[in-house]
Amino acid sequence: MFLFFFEKIRGTKINSDRLCIAGKDWKSVRPIKKWGIHREMVIARHGRQWKRLWTGCGAGGAPARQLWLTVIQRGVNGAQQWSTAVKRGRGNLQLTTTVIPSPHIPIDQSNDKMVANGKEVDHFSDEEDSDLEIDYTDIEERFRPKFQDTFDNLIVVEGAPIVDESKRGRLIKAIISTFAKKDLKISESKIEMPLDPNNQSKGYLFIELNSPQDADRAVRNLHDYPFDKKHRFTVIKFTEVERFAHVAENFVKPVLEEYKPRSHLKSWLADPQGRDQMIIYQGDDVKVAWHGRNGAPDVAHKRTKWTDAYCAWSPDGTMLATIHNQGVALWGGANFDRIHRLYHPKVKLIDFSPMENYLVTWSDQPIELPTDPQAPQIFSEDDEGNSIAVWDVVTGKLLRTFPVLTPSSEEEGGARIKFQWPMFKWSGDDRYLARVTPGQAISVYETPGMGLLDKKSIKIEGVVDFEWCPLSENERDAILEARNLLPSASFDEPSSDSKPKKNAGERSNMLAFWTPEVANQPARVSLMNIPSRDTLRSKNLFNVHDAKIHWQSNGDYVCVKVDRHTKTKKTTYCNLELFRVRDKSFPVDVIEIKDTVTAFAWEPKGNRFILITSNDPNLSQGPTPGTTIKTNIHFFGMDVKKGDFRLFKTYDGKTCNSVHWSPKGRHVVTATLGSSSKCDLEFWDTDLDESDKDLGSGISLLSSVEHYGMTELEWDPSGRYLASIGSMWLSSLECGYTIWDFKGELMHKVTLERFKQLLWRPRPRSLLSKETQRKIRKNLREYSKQFEEEDQLEASNVSAELVAHRRRLLDEWDSWRRHSKQELATEASRAGKLSAAQKAADPADSEQIEEWIEEVIEETETML
Repeated sequence: MFLFFFEKIRGTKINSDRLCIAGKDWKSVRPIKKWGIHREMVIARHGRQWKRLWTGCGAGGAPARQLWLTVIQRGVNGAQQWSTAVKRGRGNLQLTTTVIPSPHIPIDQSNDKMVANGKEVDHFSDEEDSDLEIDYTDIEERFRPKFQDTFDNLIVVEGAPIVDESKRGRLIKAIISTFAKKDLKISESKIEMPLDPNNQSKGYLFIELNSPQDADRAVRNLHDYPFDKKHRFTVIKFTEVERFAHVAENFVKPVLEEYKPRSHLKSWLADPQGRDQMIIYQGDDVKVAWHGRNGAPDVAHKRTKWTDAYCAWSPDGTMLATIHNQGVALWGGANFDRIHRLYHPKVKLIDFSPMENYLVTWSDQPIELPTDPQAPQIFSEDDEGNSIAVWDVVTGKLLRTFPVLTPSSEEEGGARIKFQWPMFKWSGDDRYLARVTPGQAISVYETPGMGLLDKKSIKIEGVVDFEWCPLSENERDAILEARNLLPSASFDEPSSDSKPKKNAGERSNMLAFWTPEVANQPARVSLMNIPSRDTLRSKNLFNVHDAKIHWQSNGDYVCVKVDRHTKTKKTTYCNLELFRVRDKSFPVDVIEIKDTVTAFAWEPKGNRFILITSNDPNLSQGPTPGTTIKTNIHFFGMDVKKGDFRLFKTYDGKTCNSVHWSPKGRHVVTATLGSSSKCDLEFWDTDLDESDKDLGSGISLLSSVEHYGMTELEWDPSGRYLASIGSMWLSSLECGYTIWDFKGELMHKVTLERFKQLLWRPRPRSLLSKETQRKIRKNLREYSKQFEEEDQLEASNVSAELVAHRRRLLDEWDSWRRHSKQELATEASRAGKLSAAQKAADPADSEQIEEWIEEVIEETETML
C-alpha cells in the first residue's frame, strides 16, 4: 500500500494567498474561503496516485500555531488514506498516515482515477473557479485543533509585596526562585501581575503552571508559606475563585456531626475480678482475652484480619496498634473503636514514646507522593524520600519525617552503621527524641516542634551509642501533676499539704554515651545533661572491644558492660562500670569478670542484677545443632552496710542464656532460648527466708520445668504469671503457649497451629498514693480472706455447673435407654416372642433372694 509521508519540511510559511513548499509534482494550488477561515487546497501527484491536501490557517491569513493537513489518497485496493500533519512550530511539519474508508469521495475503478462531483481531479486548473461539493465535516471535526479549555493549571497567589514598575522584575525573580525551591519551574512569561492606575502592584498575581498536578503541588506546598518576614503567601487554584466570589451573604451554619462519646480508654481496669488482658494472634484471628485464675483465656473481643503484620500495645496499655499496608491503626475503648489512622505505606516497625504522646513509624520503602488525588495528602515535597515518620498520638497529625542514615562499610572514627531499632530514642518525659550518627554526633530534637535542640547536633567524635536515663516514679508523678494529669494526693484522704512543688515537672534529662579508642585517645564513657550539654561524669577505658549501656528502671544506676581484650587481642574479658547516678560526684564501682558475659539484667526498681557468663569454647562458634553451651549464673547486689556492689551467689553448670525479671521484682526466670536440644525454665525467688548476716541466703530455686519449642517469654504486669511462647514467626517446633505462675506451676497449656503472638496488656501506674498502698499491705490478711471466699465461690460455681452438666447427660442416657427398651418390647411382641419381663410374670417360676449388707455407721474406741 502506498504511503505518502513528509518527514520534515523546513522553511514553510502559510498564508491566505499561497502555499510555498519545496518539492515537485504539485498539480495545483488554489485558495478557498470556507466558514470564514482561509484555507489552501493542494492537489499533488506521485505517479498515478493523486492526493488532495487541505491546510488550515488562522483567520485573516495570520500563520496558525497549530494547523492540520488532510491527504486524500487512492490505495491499491480502492481504500482511502487520510493523513494528518500537525505543526509543532513554525517551519516544521510532520505527517502521519492512517487508513480510514470514506463514502464521500467516489473512486473510478476502471480508469484508476479519482473523481469528485463528476469530474476527474486531474481536470481542475488554477484558473477554474469551481468548488468541490465534498462533505469534509467528519474529517474536520476529527482533526480540529483542541484548545485548552480548563484553568486547572492556573493558581492565584495573594500576599506578595506591593511594588512599583521598577521593582517588578526583582519581585518576579524572587517568586520564581521560591517556586524553584519546591521543584516547581515557572517562567516570567507565565506570571501575570496586575497593576493599579498608579503602576503599583495589587499584592496578588496569576501564575500558569505546566500541569494541573503542578498546581496541586503548589497549593499544597506554598499555601501559608513565609515569603519573607512580613509577607506570607496564600495560594489557591484559579478554579476556586468563583466559589469564593459567590459566598452567600447570610451565614449558613454548617451541619455538625452528632457527637458520639468514646468509651473510656482505660475501661478494662474496672474489671471486678481485677483480671489482666492479653492479645492472642493465631492465623488471621486476633483475640483480646481475659486471663482467669485457672489460666484459661476468656475471649472478650475477636476480629479476623485485624492486622496485616503484628499487634503492639502502647506502654500503659491505653491503645492497641495494628500494622497494615497503608499504615498504622490505633484502637481503644471497651469495644476497641478506631482512634486514628496514621497513613504511612508499607510500614514495618513502630515505637511509642514512654508517656504515649508520640509514635515513630519506619518503612523500608521511601515516602512517595501519591498520584491518586483521592489518596490521603499527608506528606509534602520535603517528606519525599524519607522513611521515618513521627506522629502526635493525641491528634493523629504528622509532626516530621526523617531519612534513614545510609549504611556504609566504615564511617568516621571507626564506627560502623548498623540497622537498629528503635532508631530514635525517647527521653523519659517525652520532651526529647534523639538518634546517633555513628562516629560523628548525637542529634537531639525537641517536641512537639521537632526542631533540632539549639539548632545544631552534639558533635562527639567517634560516638557509637547512647541511652537516655529513665524517670523514677517520683519524677514521673511530678511531671504528671504539673500537667494536671495526676492528682497530687490520695483519693481517699485529700490533703492540702501534698501540693506539687513549683516547677515540679521541670527536670533536666540525662544521657549516657560511649566512644571507642581513636588514634591515641582512649575509649570513654560519659554522662551528659540535656539541654545544657554539660558533661557530668566521664571515665576513660582501655583495650575496649565493645560496650553496652544498661540503665536501672528508676535511673538510680547505670551499668556499662565493657568487653575488653588483652594486649595480644587473643582473649576477651569483661568489666562492669557501675555509676551511682543519685550520689554526689557520680561514684563508679568496677567489677571485673574473667569470663564472657552473655546476658545482663537489672532488677526492676531494685539494686540487684544478674549476670550469665560462659567460658565454653563452643561459645565463639555460635549456636550449632546438638551443642549445649554451659553457663554460670551470678547474683549481684548492693551491700548497704559497705556501700558497694558485691557478689551474692553463683550457680555453675547451667544451660540458660537469658534473664527475665518479674515487673514487680524479687522473682526471676532464667531460660534457655534458641536451642533445639534444651528448653529449660528455672524459677527463682531472691527474697526467700533472707537473713541479715548472709545477703544471698534468700536466693532459692523454686522449680525447674521445660517447654519444648519455646521462642520467647512474657511476664504479665502483675508479676504473678509467666507465658512461655512458641511462635511460628521464630520457627518454633511446637507452636502454642503455656501459662505458669511465679512459682513455676503449670496453669494452662495449649498447642495452636499458625500461632504467632501473645502479648500481655500493660497496666498504667497505680493512682493510689504510697501511704494508701502501705495500708493495704499492712491489712493484706484481711483482704486475703475476702479473696479466698471469692475463689471458693468461683470454684463452687464451676463445680455446680459440672454437676448439672453430668446430670443432664445421665438423664439423656436414661431417656434413650427407656425408649430403646420400649422399641425392643414392641418388636418382640410383633414376632410372637415373650419378653424377659413377661416370662418372669409367673410367681411359680420366680425365686426371691435376700442379701444382707452391713455398713459401719460409727466406731468408738474405749481405752481401759
